[in-house]
Amino acid sequence: MLTLEGLNLSFSSFRALRNPSMKRPVLEGTLLVVHFLVYFGGLFAVLSPGKALAFIAVHQGLFGVYLGSVFAPNHKGMPMIEDGTRLDFLRRQVLTSRNVRGGVLVDVFMGGLNYQIEHHLFPSMPTPALGRAQEITERYCAELGIPTTRPA
Repeated sequence: MLTLEGLNLSFSSFRALRNPSMKRPVLEGTLLVVHFLVYFGGLFAVLSPGKALAFIAVHQGLFGVYLGSVFAPNHKGMPMIEDGTRLDFLRRQVLTSRNVRGGVLVDVFMGGLNYQIEHHLFPSMPTPALGRAQEITERYCAELGIPTTRPA
């Protein structure tokens, strides 16, 4: 299933253009179309059609597995919220995900998603600020008595 995640994200990007909360749908749509024109155009310009299609299949499959290797550690082993359980936004994010620690290499490999709690709380926050947000979030959760899963 993970091998299809890259395709799923591409389709989701186009579906998101219809969302009325999107601030600049024309710009976003234009950039998406340009991205795919350059991606497919470049591949078909330098490879035969069969090799280009094979490259796309392998590339997208590996991309999906890579994304899974980034997403999974943040949620594996965390509690599942039972149907009917009411949690506020903060508790839902803090109790169902964890941050992953590992230094600069992990930061680069995971693209900031190793700060999963903060990423979910502040999705538009720039990646370099997530580490500082983690400190603030942990202090705030401690004040409220919300347990956080500390990174190993």
